[in-house]
Amino acid sequence: MAVKIRLTRTGRKKLASYRVVVADSEAPRDGKFIERVGTYEPRQNPARFQVDEQLTLRWLRKGAQPTETVKSLLKKTGIWKKYLDEKREKPAVA
Repeated sequence: MAVKIRLTRTGRKKLASYRVVVADSEAPRDGKFIERVGTYEPRQNPARFQVDEQLTLRWLRKGAQPTETVKSLLKKTGIWKKYLDEKREKPAVA
């Protein structure tokens, strides 16, 4: 089972907001998910992205792959850099 960190749409028509969730890659966009890790509200000025950093890092360590949109949001908040730095520091086990 491949796991993704992605957005699910909430809100009414033309007033979208999103939840950042961890879900099976084969599940529908707005369907069943494993865990909710944050929210994204693009209509606010400036757009608001809130995510539980520790929870997100834990899922990334477990191998969850973020979608392109979520990856760009994680880069803006600095979480993606922390994950890559953490990954580089660990020595390879022989």
